[in-house]
Order: sequence, then structure tokens, then C-alpha cells
Amino acid sequence: MSEVVDGVLLLDKPYGLSSNAALQHARRLLEARKAGHSGTLDPLATGLLPLCFGEATKFAQCLLDADKIYRTHIKLGITTATADAEGQVCSVKPVTASLSDIVALLPQFTGCIEQTPPMFSALKYQGKALYHYARAGIMIERPKRAAIVHSIKLLSYHDAIVELEVHCAKGVYIRSLAEAIGMALGCGAHVIRLCRQQSSSFKLADAIQLDVLAACRLTQRRQLLLPVDSLLAQYPQVILDILQGERIQRGLPIMRSELQVPLGRVRLYTEQELCSPIFIGVGELVSDGWLYPRRLLSTTNRGSLECSEVESSNSKD
Repeated sequence: MSEVVDGVLLLDKPYGLSSNAALQHARRLLEARKAGHSGTLDPLATGLLPLCFGEATKFAQCLLDADKIYRTHIKLGITTATADAEGQVCSVKPVTASLSDIVALLPQFTGCIEQTPPMFSALKYQGKALYHYARAGIMIERPKRAAIVHSIKLLSYHDAIVELEVHCAKGVYIRSLAEAIGMALGCGAHVIRLCRQQSSSFKLADAIQLDVLAACRLTQRRQLLLPVDSLLAQYPQVILDILQGERIQRGLPIMRSELQVPLGRVRLYTEQELCSPIFIGVGELVSDGWLYPRRLLSTTNRGSLECSEVESSNSKD
């Protein structure tokens, strides 16, 4: 029997399991009613998959928009239809690149770059994800998109396998990056392993594996959930008195010109008579001193501080 469960679970997704399958398994273990994940990982990919439950799903976009860090192994000399190890081999070429060649090449792929999204992706064309067309053998022309790669670290190079750590903004396709690197080296390449190490401030080292979660009692599983406002640590905190909190919770703005925080989005908390301030949602401070509510917890959950489902898909990346 499912219940209202609110919070964030940091899951270490295993190899071979889709993000949605991992989400549904964790949802059943937590006996949670609503759930969503904050960024798809391929079945081939492993690593950090933050899962949002209940009211936390309202703020999952913050993680979708956040920077990510990946560790990937790229096989040079072989291209595949999907740009990863799951696809059919398209070409095989000799690899002549040296370690120094790769070191000299990588800066070309940092900063603001352009990428052609893979056919096996969740991008929509005429209302359908591209991977539906790809599976039917239909190729769709994809315009290049701007992407930001903050840094690429070369971790190792052995037997034509390049291990990289990629720190990037949202929307970067690691498989497209591997293809581009292989093309620049004149031999082609594809991803053979991919692991997400970090999303925003959340780290893989703090994540739990599904089998470990399954071995816990229900109360222990729920104790592993992070609070809803952990998704919003990048926003300044604003504490409202009881009257201000009530006004904000009715969807009305308040004047807070004395606030010493930057303009923009803020985490909102309201004072309570017998306990610490509780999180009620996200507001926005504008230049004239008015503070507007933007995204609030539902009224039935505000008192417990345990806070809309996030659409998921079986896409690549």
C-alpha cells in the first residue's frame, strides 16, 4: 500500500537497469505514492541517480538544470550506431593516436561547444522521441546545439581506451562528445562505460545501492531520504514570520526590502510557535523589494516538512 512519502533518495544505479526501472523499484521499497527521477541514465550507465518523492518532485527541475560530473571510458577505433557499446558496429579503423595527441586535443572540446544530438535520445521530433525513429531505422536531421563543458580530465589511456572525467552543464551528450573526439583523432570512438559521479552538490559517495536499500527495514529506508529543501541549497534562505508566511502561502507577495540577499530565487521558511522554521517553498525577490511566491509545498504537507511527478523516458544519455 503506497503512502505520501516526501524527500530525495540518492541512488547508485546499477548497470543494465533503466532509470525508470530503478525508480519504480525504489518507489516500491519505500511504499511511496509519487516519484520521479532528475535526469535519465542509460541502462549501460551507472552512478548517481537522485530520486524525488512526493513534494520533492516539484523541485526536481533544479537538478535537471544542474551541472554534472561523469567518468567515462571511450574505446577508440570503433564506431557504433548508438555511439555506445549497445549499438551495432559501424566501422573499425586503426588507432594511431598517442597520449600527447589526446592531451593536445581535449581543450578543443571544453568551453562552449556545438553538439549534434544522438538519434538515440529523448529529444522530440513531431511529438515523438528521436529514439523511436532510430529504432525504426528512420534518420532525422538534427540541428547542432550549444553545450557547455567546463573541464575534461584525462585519467588514463591504455589499449585504445581513454578514461575521462567530464564536468559539464545540462544538455551535454557524453556519447556525442566521444564520437567527436574519435572523429578528431581520425579513428572513431564509442562509449563503453559511463558513470555519473556528481549532480549539483550531490555526490555518488553518498548514494545507496538498490540491494542495500532492499535489505533495510521500511523505517530505515525512509530515514535515508534527504529533506525536500536539499534540492535548493544553491538558493539563499529567507525566514518569514507567521503572518508573512500565511500571506505567502495564500499566493500573495510581501514587501521585504530589508533583505540582504541577492535578487532572484530564494528558499522560504516560516516561523512556528513551538518548533524550528519549516520549509514552505521557493520565492523570488525582485528589484522593488517585493517577495513573490513561485513554487510552494502543498498545504497538506507543509506542516511535516515532507514535501508532481517528473516525466521519465527510456532515452539514451
